[in-house]
This record gives sequence, C-alpha cells and structure tokens, in this order.
Amino acid sequence: MMTNLFSVFDPCTGIFSLNWMSTLLFVMILPYNFWFLPNKIMLNFNIIIIMISKEMSSLMKYKGNNLIMISLFLLILINNMWGLLPYVFTSSSHLLFSLTLALPLWMSFMLFGWMKKTNKMFSHLVPIGTPTVLMPFMVMIETISNFIRPGSLAVRLTANMIAGHLLMSLLGNSSNNFILISILMMFLMMLTMFELAVSIIQAYVFLTLSTLYSSEI
Repeated sequence: MMTNLFSVFDPCTGIFSLNWMSTLLFVMILPYNFWFLPNKIMLNFNIIIIMISKEMSSLMKYKGNNLIMISLFLLILINNMWGLLPYVFTSSSHLLFSLTLALPLWMSFMLFGWMKKTNKMFSHLVPIGTPTVLMPFMVMIETISNFIRPGSLAVRLTANMIAGHLLMSLLGNSSNNFILISILMMFLMMLTMFELAVSIIQAYVFLTLSTLYSSEI
C-alpha cells in the first residue's frame, strides 16, 4: 500500500527486501550460455555496441576504456528501462546507484591523470589565452568544476528518472471520472514513450560525458 508519493522509490519495503536484486537480474537472461542461437535481444545489443564503439573511437584516445564505458552504458540503460515496468524497482532513480558509478570512474581518471600526466593536468587549470589577472580565478573555477563532475553525472541521472515516475504517479491517482481517466490514459501512454526515450538518452549522456572527461587526460 502506498503511504506517500515517494514510497515507490523506497528500496526497503520489507525485512528481506529483494528490490536491489533487480539491478543485476538481467545477468541471468543475457549470457549466450542460455541460448543455442543468438536471440533478438543479443542481436540488438550487438548492434548498439558496434555503433557506440565507432562513435567512442573518435572521442577517446585510450582504446582500453571502451569495454568499461559500454558496460556502464548497458547497465544504466537496462535499469532505466526496467524501471518502466510495473512493480519493478527503479534502482537508477537513487543517488546511491548513480554516484556509485560516477564517483569511482571520476576518481580513477583523476588519479591516472595526476600521477601519469601531471603537467597536462596543471595546464587544464588555465585555458590558453587567459589574462594574467584572471589566472588565479580560472584555477579556482576549473578546480571546482572538476570536483562537481561526479555529482553532476549522478544527480542528472537520478533527477531525470525520478521526475518521470513522480509525474506518472501524480497523474495516475488524480481522478475517478471515466472520461478524464480515458484522456489521462492516452496522455500516460505518450508519457511512457517519452520516459522510454529519456531512459535511453540519459544512459547515452552518462556515457558521452564520461568519455569526454576521460579524453581530457
């Protein structure tokens, strides 16, 4: 029973809550070992992986990062899309999920950059053509922008996933009038398609921004 508007995002609905298991539940059905022939899901995933690899090769100069970035993209994409199904816990709507992905990724980039390419990391703090008077302020601004990058990645994903679910919950409990419910059903169907697009776009934005951050090192 829903006690408040945000109870749909509560990961602890019982003593033995299995909500967080939905985050990795897709691992049971995606591996090739369960299929004699490649199924349509895997064929679609292979097409997505090939397209993303071609795009990332033009942005990222470190080829070894492709596997990490594509894995993160598929993990976020599947969890975003599963959250649209009824009675499925949306783990990507929690800051714990998105910050767990963004923070270690950002820390690994920073540690690698400052340990292996210290001079280049210092040069990023002062853009080319900056006046001498503004250099201390630019160093401060660039430092702050670097520190908020994992937070911006995490909050962007979490906020976009929460907003759509809250809007659908509000519209679904608004009225008991048959005519109004029929109109709302059509609007909810369009909103569901919009949320499906948001799920794909947010996973792609997370991948693209992470790739751009790594390309600066």
